[in-house]
Amino acid sequence: MTTPTSESISPVDAHRAAVSPDAGLDRCPLMPNYGPPAVQFVRGEGPYLWDSRGDVYLDFLSGLAVTSLGHSHPAVAAAVAEQSQRLLHVSNLYATEHNAVVATMLDQAVGDGDPAGGQVFFCNSGAEANEAAIKLARRFGGHGRHVVVCAFQSFHGRTLATLAATGQPQKWEAFQPLPEGFRHVVWNDLDELERSLDETVAAIFLEPVQGEGGVNPATIEYFQGVERICRERDILFMVDEVQTGLGRTGRWFGFQHFDVSPDVITMAKALGNGVPIGACWAKADVAASFSPGDHATTFGGQPLATAAARAVLSTMKAIDAPERARSMGAAISEALVKLPRVTECRGLGLLLAVELDGVDAKLVAAECLKNGLVVNAVTPTAIRLAPPLTIEESHIAEAVNKLAGCIEAVVAASESI
Repeated sequence: MTTPTSESISPVDAHRAAVSPDAGLDRCPLMPNYGPPAVQFVRGEGPYLWDSRGDVYLDFLSGLAVTSLGHSHPAVAAAVAEQSQRLLHVSNLYATEHNAVVATMLDQAVGDGDPAGGQVFFCNSGAEANEAAIKLARRFGGHGRHVVVCAFQSFHGRTLATLAATGQPQKWEAFQPLPEGFRHVVWNDLDELERSLDETVAAIFLEPVQGEGGVNPATIEYFQGVERICRERDILFMVDEVQTGLGRTGRWFGFQHFDVSPDVITMAKALGNGVPIGACWAKADVAASFSPGDHATTFGGQPLATAAARAVLSTMKAIDAPERARSMGAAISEALVKLPRVTECRGLGLLLAVELDGVDAKLVAAECLKNGLVVNAVTPTAIRLAPPLTIEESHIAEAVNKLAGCIEAVVAASESI
């Protein structure tokens, strides 16, 4: 299935044709939040996707770092299928069988194999996990001590509060006025961060690697400095691991690269391998700031999602997912930096950005899709790669070969104009 490209076709018509070309609709039934899709995927297995025409694609984006075990992983599929026939939902007024197990597994991952002594709140997405962290910070700080300091270029979600936390002003304007209580500082600049602090600050909220901001890793000195400042001032150190968590960077969590101990950690994406689930972990004394009724969600931690998460975490542990991300990430980085027009391959593990010299990343990503490789342009000059942690060297060779050809094609087309 292809998207109409004629300039005579309106965006509305293009969206309708792309989403439902054979339905005979007079308008698209979906809101135009994402623009016309270029392809309709109908099946996935491992690192591969199939579209509605039967064409095959190598997926090196994983649904934005979600399907870290690949598509339709047998253990996750079996857990979801079995759970769907036993119990789907009863509300959080009652206990269900997987919650405590998954919370314990996450606590051990936070402790890099040992219990970290924290507690978990389950929700449905990364934005919800971050909302929980923001509310926890306000409950911890109390009235008058509610400000959360975040970094420019950060991304924390699309709800009003998490949008306000997101350090990308271009995303704010259409939704002003945003909730108050957020302050932004230059990324990786400890001096500016310290100057921004006053008695109203309850928490500092950062990503170990800024994913949507361009795949920008923190430095060890920065994260360790932030932790020191937080301890000196009794401020919460909160880390957004929604994109970086659960093996993606080569450790269970990105913060573990920096030898720090955050007070609050948020996660989602890879936790369900495609089944919506998020979680907010906090040290027990911080979690105690919440009382019954302070925060809730109807579907958070329901049995289907936690059954999937339990299977995901068990499988990740069995295959040593962090080690796979380390080794495969090193292999792909080594291959990518040898390509013409590639000036840098930055990131951690299998969350990488390929920086291009004088080449439009959006055009390269579109060319890749035409040639059966799923990636995306995370900045105007950088391609983001977040393949499944289960990829093999043959997949890396295939992806690098396709990417090289697509860069060459885009450069050749631009030079012929």
